[in-house]
Amino acid sequence: MKRLASRVVAAAATATLALGLTACAGGGAGSADDGDASRDPSDITVGVAMPTQTSERWIADGNSVREGLEAAGFEVNLQFANDDIPTQQQQIDQMITQGADILIVASIDGTALANQLQAAADAGIPIISYDRLIRDTKNVDFYVTFDNFQVGVDQATSLLHGLGVVDADGNETGETGPFVVELFAGSLDDNNAHFFWDGAMQTLQPFIDDGTIVVGSGQTSIEQAATLRWSQETAQRRMEDLLTAHYGGGSGQLDGILSPFDGISRGIITALQNAGIGPTLAEGLPVVTGQDAEIASVALIDQGVQFSTIFKDTRLLAEQAVTAAKAFAAGQTPTPNDTESYDNGMKVVPSFLLQVDTVTADDIQSVLIDSGFFTPEQVARGQM
Repeated sequence: MKRLASRVVAAAATATLALGLTACAGGGAGSADDGDASRDPSDITVGVAMPTQTSERWIADGNSVREGLEAAGFEVNLQFANDDIPTQQQQIDQMITQGADILIVASIDGTALANQLQAAADAGIPIISYDRLIRDTKNVDFYVTFDNFQVGVDQATSLLHGLGVVDADGNETGETGPFVVELFAGSLDDNNAHFFWDGAMQTLQPFIDDGTIVVGSGQTSIEQAATLRWSQETAQRRMEDLLTAHYGGGSGQLDGILSPFDGISRGIITALQNAGIGPTLAEGLPVVTGQDAEIASVALIDQGVQFSTIFKDTRLLAEQAVTAAKAFAAGQTPTPNDTESYDNGMKVVPSFLLQVDTVTADDIQSVLIDSGFFTPEQVARGQM
């Protein structure tokens, strides 16, 4: 496969970066002219590195990106690393040596790919960071993601809604509690986890300060709340330990849990139910939030077990990754709609951010089914 010439990419970046970086909004990540009649897309290989197949979300992302790239005529090399950092490093190394022209990377550890990305930069290969920001390297050319700070805001607002502190529109109801909650965070090596946490804590802190919300364990730092690799099993063990240490094994007051991801939510719920709490919201199960609208959790929301999730339409994220790849393939620079938020420690990475939706039982039909993301039958059985 032919390699994108680094001089062409560099020249295009120099000519268009100043214009692109002034954009504060846009309809898509690509520049106005996404085509290049002189280069057949079938001559361009895009390497796609995804973190794992243990989450249905990442399987869907990988498939959506591959399908979009193939529909645009690109050759695609899609690899999943099963949450193993050396495996992902080796996969990216192989993509480079096998002649990838563009790389789309959803990292396992956003700090662990500096050598691979330096090799890619030396070969003139543009790097698109996909959903998880790659850190501590200048060799990231573009970032496509969701508004991750807003995800945290929405998760915390949903928790407050479930507790009755705010209504469905986020307006305070006058309810003062106190409500006892616990806080869970994502994996510290994932940059997004920090954005989710910051958004959530900015939202919750005024209610913690005035006593409406009480964190029963006192564990209020992200380091205390973190869940390595976003593991459901790790979350279940931590919830079990919290129940034993602070809630009489399940007999004490516990009103809600901030969870940043549906897999973590299911681990939390399993621990709660095993302790004899619940088994549904109507029967005393605490309010539990989530993220990613995984079908198993959507079914739990429909059944009145989990309270909410944050829906990030990964079909749209895949479209933006494809649009960015098309721009790079044409020797152009993708157009960001955010040039301030995502500092990876070495540079502010031009980014395209997508919006999200909060889903409770009342929103499953309008947000997930009417959009074609799930069918009623899938929701009913909790499986694809």
